[in-house]
Amino acid sequence: MTLFRKNLIDGEWVGEPGSRNINPSNTGDVVGEYASAGAEQARQAIAAAKAAFAAWSRSGPLVRHAVLRKASDEITARKDEIGRSLAREEGKTLAEGVGETIRAAQIFDFFAGETLRLAGELVPSVRPGVGVEITREAVGVVGIITPWNFPIAIPAWKIAPALAHGNTIVFKPAELVPESAWTIVDILHRAGLPKGALNLVMGKGSVVGQAMLDSPDLNAITFTGSVGTGKRVAAASVEHMRKFQLEMGGKNPLVVLDDADLAVAVDCALNGAFFSTGQRCTASSRLIVTDAIHDRFVEALKDRMGKLVVGDALDAKTQIGPVVDDSQLKQDEDYIAIGRKEGADLAFGGERLDRETPGFYLQPALFTGASNEMRISREEIFGPVASVIRVKDYDEALAVANDTPFGLTSGICTSSLKHATHFKRNSEAGMVMVNLPTAGVDFHVPFGGRKGSSFGPREQGRYAAEFYTTVKTAYTFAG
Repeated sequence: MTLFRKNLIDGEWVGEPGSRNINPSNTGDVVGEYASAGAEQARQAIAAAKAAFAAWSRSGPLVRHAVLRKASDEITARKDEIGRSLAREEGKTLAEGVGETIRAAQIFDFFAGETLRLAGELVPSVRPGVGVEITREAVGVVGIITPWNFPIAIPAWKIAPALAHGNTIVFKPAELVPESAWTIVDILHRAGLPKGALNLVMGKGSVVGQAMLDSPDLNAITFTGSVGTGKRVAAASVEHMRKFQLEMGGKNPLVVLDDADLAVAVDCALNGAFFSTGQRCTASSRLIVTDAIHDRFVEALKDRMGKLVVGDALDAKTQIGPVVDDSQLKQDEDYIAIGRKEGADLAFGGERLDRETPGFYLQPALFTGASNEMRISREEIFGPVASVIRVKDYDEALAVANDTPFGLTSGICTSSLKHATHFKRNSEAGMVMVNLPTAGVDFHVPFGGRKGSSFGPREQGRYAAEFYTTVKTAYTFAG
């Protein structure tokens, strides 16, 4: 019997089957059927969140702490089950799925602690006898729109701080990965959230997402996804004078200098460019390599790529799973064709692969002879495709690294403290890695970028309070 999951609106599970969730490792495997909300249900969810806000925003810290901690504990206890389900619906490897699930649990645990660390300031006024209190309060009803590439971690790092700071939520996950979203909502619902505090509206972005953008009753929207949709979120939010937070694309550089440890550099490139099938906004899609190490780096990277095991995400031996769906696979192949037409050399991979089960398998692709002006070097491909750009020295490497409309993350491999220090200061990215992959960040520190990659306050860690709260200054005259 096919699994069927409903939407959660005002504390009730509602909806009829509307979409099917397909395993990208085996297109004959249906993960389940899921309700697809319409515009009216989205409006009902917003109304429910609005009605629940007064009570939830004034709930005591121990109430919020208990809910978030219970959620963390259950996710931890079920990490293998949830991680397997995540890998099955998204296509990342089983190890990556379990790892992402553990990260979600850590995020809920961190923000459970934050409920007990909420603080303000008491400062003297310039006027005698007047006291000044500076406090943070919940923003209100928060709309959360998440992508498919991190089906449980990204919802966690948006939902957890929103609830910790007393906001109520309308949550619209990506259509491709509804099971992970449903699971996290079900866990929170059973952990003791009052009705209306968290509402799940699975459905089409053009319907549910648009209803959220059109609503004057959403006080804030946090969005992770494409640049184009992010601009629409921004425009609609300005119209309603609501807070908005955007995490969008990346075209992240990994600089490899002549003095780099070759093994470390290759590990960083392999992990950053191709793990999670390259479907990360933090992926290293531009490998900027100086002359003296270029040829050795390319040969060593090709050797390692040739040993990667591409296969079913649920197979423990698999290192690279399938692309998420046929549309994304077609986009990857189109960019590979564009790269060849532009004059780059396809040095390795780029072919569809057949496996025991029908799926969206692609051999990771490496271009050499690329320039920073090519489309494959400027546009986000969002797949296991990387380009090597040859440069003469550090100064040229830094200039090429910064020559991009994006600015999410960047990396450098070097044994030079001088160059590492200079790069950290002068890289035009929100996150900088030294001798580490550009992909892979901690859950308790700020996440976000510059330029076309991000807009608004940072996500994660204590910096999340900047988005999920509003500041109040109160004056008291004692008389």
